[in-house]
Amino acid sequence: MSQTASVWVVLLLALLAANLPFVNERLFGAVAIGARKKLAVRFGELVVLYFIAGGIGLLFERRAGQIAAQGWEFYAVTGALFIVLAFPGFTWRYLMKHRH
Repeated sequence: MSQTASVWVVLLLALLAANLPFVNERLFGAVAIGARKKLAVRFGELVVLYFIAGGIGLLFERRAGQIAAQGWEFYAVTGALFIVLAFPGFTWRYLMKHRH
């Protein structure tokens, strides 16, 4: 896979992972839980999925060549980007009216 394609794959994966906690009532989209998920559980999922998406990006970077050292600024920016990518799912879950 080319470097450009791997960047797009990681971005698409991050978009899907950021919205996954908000579009269903299952834990990580797979484990059924009895009640509705609370916002804190959704944020916890968001943090775990951030690290999973970052780990996949790290694997792509390792496969492409040498891994670049990152400081706290990198993680602050990518965390903020992940939160921005989660906005459509958050909006759909909490800001739009749904018929039940």
